[in-house]
Amino acid sequence: MTRGPYETRLDPALWAYIDAVNGWYPPEILGLPIDKQRAVYDRMSRAFHQGRPPGVKAGDGLIAAAGRDIPIRRYRLAGKAAQAMVIYYHGGGFILGGLESHDDICAELCAGTGFDLLSVDYRLAPEHVHPAAFDDAITAFEWAAATSGLPLVLCGESAGGNLAAAVAQATRRHIRAAVGQVLIYPELGGDDTAGSYIEHANAPLLSVADIAFYRDVRSARRQSPDDPTFSPLRDTDFSGLPPTVIVTAQCDPLSSDGETYRDRIVAAGGHNAVAVGLAI
Repeated sequence: MTRGPYETRLDPALWAYIDAVNGWYPPEILGLPIDKQRAVYDRMSRAFHQGRPPGVKAGDGLIAAAGRDIPIRRYRLAGKAAQAMVIYYHGGGFILGGLESHDDICAELCAGTGFDLLSVDYRLAPEHVHPAAFDDAITAFEWAAATSGLPLVLCGESAGGNLAAAVAQATRRHIRAAVGQVLIYPELGGDDTAGSYIEHANAPLLSVADIAFYRDVRSARRQSPDDPTFSPLRDTDFSGLPPTVIVTAQCDPLSSDGETYRDRIVAAGGHNAVAVGLAI
């Protein structure tokens, strides 16, 4: 790939990682059928798997929902009483990923926090367009709220950040509403004519064209862009949300989404919303 202005903006170690990802999952793969993309992505995820930290145990299960079962994996840190449960929604553009692709990430989050972690294998597009993934995400939240006595923290990265934010907004008045949310370079349906969408339109690993592709594949027929369960930034009310940490990447077309989301929470009276930018 042509590195362009990012040749010197990103350090050699990060370029080594980008080159490794592109070696497995090159940008032109978006031209392949979705099943072929998934096969390559899954092979890459297995190759990159770092293993689980010592003491982390995991078990699989199913959440019964209307006409379907939602696969889940629960992580626990042996010998430690958890103080909270993280509900984790993986990334992958709503078309890739699952329990295996993000297994080591979830295990690391469990080990680092000491919290239990529930990873949710929500339905993927194009077989299941919106609101299927959101429906599974909120069903998992409601199941955790009903079966766990632990405080709940919503967490997701990229597409999963979209789901975590949408669930936080939809359940803010739930009796067991989340006590916090952590959004990692989330895709929130922001203004794609300004900010980072323009400045980093052709960033390594994720371009504006990629985002448009994933959004189109996920969209239902006559999908409304103003549906906050599809694009959380299209909501009209950002009050009552839990304390929020948003992690953005500097050279990423999605970074403006996180910053805008933070600003809207603060403008609505929230005092515990922070966006942390990573210099990558």
